[in-house]
Amino acid sequence: MKNNIFALTLLLSCCAFIAQSQPLKLNSYPSASATIYLDFDGEDVLTPMWNNGEPINCLPAGFTNTQIAEVFSRVAEDYRPFEINITTDTDVFNAAPFDRRIRVIVTPTSSWFANAGGVSYLSSFTWGDDTPCFVFSDKLGPNNPKMVAECCSHESGHALGLSHQSKYDEGCHLASAYNDGDGTGETAWAPIMGNSYYRNMSGWSNGPTPYGCGSNQDNLSILTTQNGFGYRPDDHNDDISQSPSQLSISNINTAGIINSSTDKDAFSFSLQHNSNFHLEAVPFNTGGTNDGANLDIKLSLYDAAKNLLQVFDPGISMSVQIDTILNAGNYYLVVEGTGNMNATDYGSLGSYTIKGLYAVLPVCNIQLDGIVKNNVHQLNWQIDCNEVISTVVLQSSVDGVVYSDVNTVTNSTTYNNLLFQNKDMYYRLQVNTRSGNIFYSTTTLLKKPAGEQQFVVSTFVNNSISIMAPAEFKYQLLDISGNRLLMGNGKPGSNNINIQNKPAGAYVLVLSGCGNRKTVRILKQ
Repeated sequence: MKNNIFALTLLLSCCAFIAQSQPLKLNSYPSASATIYLDFDGEDVLTPMWNNGEPINCLPAGFTNTQIAEVFSRVAEDYRPFEINITTDTDVFNAAPFDRRIRVIVTPTSSWFANAGGVSYLSSFTWGDDTPCFVFSDKLGPNNPKMVAECCSHESGHALGLSHQSKYDEGCHLASAYNDGDGTGETAWAPIMGNSYYRNMSGWSNGPTPYGCGSNQDNLSILTTQNGFGYRPDDHNDDISQSPSQLSISNINTAGIINSSTDKDAFSFSLQHNSNFHLEAVPFNTGGTNDGANLDIKLSLYDAAKNLLQVFDPGISMSVQIDTILNAGNYYLVVEGTGNMNATDYGSLGSYTIKGLYAVLPVCNIQLDGIVKNNVHQLNWQIDCNEVISTVVLQSSVDGVVYSDVNTVTNSTTYNNLLFQNKDMYYRLQVNTRSGNIFYSTTTLLKKPAGEQQFVVSTFVNNSISIMAPAEFKYQLLDISGNRLLMGNGKPGSNNINIQNKPAGAYVLVLSGCGNRKTVRILKQ
C-alpha cells in the first residue's frame, strides 16, 4: 500500500547520491524548470531524513528500457497539464532549481521501510535540500510498470503538497482511507492520491481526505499554486468563433492537450465535395483499450453557421470515432474532456491525437425525414442518384455512432417503426448501387415522446431526495462547484438518498441509466 510521512518541521538535510549510468534519457517538457526525476539506476542515499540517518544502498530497479519507457509515459501523462518536466536524465535533474525538483527513487530495496509501496515527505518538492521519495518496485507486482507508475505519480504528488484521498459511505463514514475508485474496464477510474493500481483511468481529483467527508482537497489548485509552476499554455483556442486551429483535410493528423475541465480545443475544416468522412480522436495511451489514458474525450461537430450537428461521447470508450456523410462546406470541431459513469470531468485531462480521412462520393442526394406520431417513428425519404440503386436499408442507432439495420425497403419511400424501446433514436439510409458504391443519408434524430420521464425526482427537499425510476440506475450528488459528495446505485421504483447531514443549499444530482443521463438541480431547505 502507498504510504505518506507528514513532516511537521522542515529540516535541512545533506543527501549523498552515488549512481550508476542510466542510458535511457527521456523528457516530457524539456523547457520547464520544475522537474520530477524518475531514478531507476540505483542510489546510495545518506540523509538524516530517512532510515534514522543510516545509509540506504538502493539497488537498481532492474527494469528494461521498455518498462522504463512505459513508467515514464504514464507518469508524464499524469503531469501533462502542468509546466513540469518528467525526466529520466540525471543531468536534467541536476540543472533544475533546488526548490523546484524531486527525485523519485524506484528500487527493490524496501526492507528499511516495511509495509509500503512507496514513501514521501509532504511538500518536500520545495524544500531545496534534495530529500528524495521512494517507490518500492519489489512490492508492486513485483516490477509491474502500471503499478510502479501509479506509485511514482502518487508519491511525487505528496511531495507537491497533496494528501491522500479517501472514500466515504452515504452516512459520511470513512469506508477506505485510500479511495480505490469505481467501475471496470476502460473507463474505470480512481484518484491518483487514492489507490489507483487497479483502475485503468486515473486522475487528479477534488475529493475528501481521511480527515472528514467534508474536507475536500482540490488537487489542481494545490499543484498549480504552491510549487512554483502552473498550467501549460493553451495550445488551441477554445471558441470556434475565435481563430480555431485549421485541420488539413488532405491529411488530418494533429495533437492537443486538455489541461483543465474548462479547456476546449476548437478546430475548423472544409470539404470541397460531399464526402464519406471518418475521424478518430484518441487519448494518449500505452496500448490495448486505451491503457493508461487519463482523458475521456467528447467531440462536438458544428456546421458553417455554427449550429451543433452532433455530439460524440460514447460513454464506454475514452476515444471517439466519427463515421458519417458530410456535404461540401465548412465545419467546426470541438474537443474536450468529459465525465462518465465513474468519474467527473474535473480530472479528465491529458493529451490526444486526431486523425482522419475522407472519400469523395459520387453524386447521390438522399434526404431522410421523420416524425413521431402515436408512439410510432414515421420515416420518409427522397433519393436522387445518378447510379442504379440495388437496395435501400434503413438503419438506426441509440448513440449516433453505431448503427444496425432496421429493414431493407423495396418499392417504397416510407417506413413506420414501432417504438419498442423508449429512447431517442438516430436514423439513416444506406443506399447500395449495382456498381458496388454505398451511400448514406445524413442522420435524423427522433426523440422519445415529449412528457415521458425516465426519472421523477424531488427537487425541493429536507432530509432526503426522492427518486422514482423505471429501472436500475447510478447516481452522483455534486455540490454547486462540481465536487462529488455522494454516489451509489438505485433500484426500479421508489428510492431515497439520505442528505440529512448535508447543509442547506443547492446541489446537482446526476442520474445515469434507463438509457439516458439526467442532471437535476436540488435545493435543500
